[in-house]
Amino acid sequence: VPDINLITIHRTSFMIGDTEIIPIRVYHYKLPILGFRIGDFAYLTDLTVLPESEKKKLSGVKVLVIEALRKTPHLAHLSLSEALTLSRELEAPQVILTHLSHQMGLHRQVSAELPSGISLAYDGMVLEF
Repeated sequence: VPDINLITIHRTSFMIGDTEIIPIRVYHYKLPILGFRIGDFAYLTDLTVLPESEKKKLSGVKVLVIEALRKTPHLAHLSLSEALTLSRELEAPQVILTHLSHQMGLHRQVSAELPSGISLAYDGMVLEF
């Protein structure tokens, strides 16, 4: 039997040690879920909508990891063009696209199509701050 200690995360920031974690409310189609901002880093996946009120929480973020499921639209995920549009709006200098499906295309080919400062995530990728 698993011994699990569940901790409810609310929409207000919280601390883990000396690190502030800021929850970012996004919508996975109609389902409200959370992304997170940790210092200058933000992680947003499984989303179709990022409310205007939540965009303010991402102001000044330097590294944004955001989903881009595939090139064509999807009901519950951002497409590549939607992720690029949102990334430009948030003005993060470094953007890493994650939650990629096999429908995106080959890594090398898609990478060659991306604007400067935007890259595809890959298995085993390590980010250092």
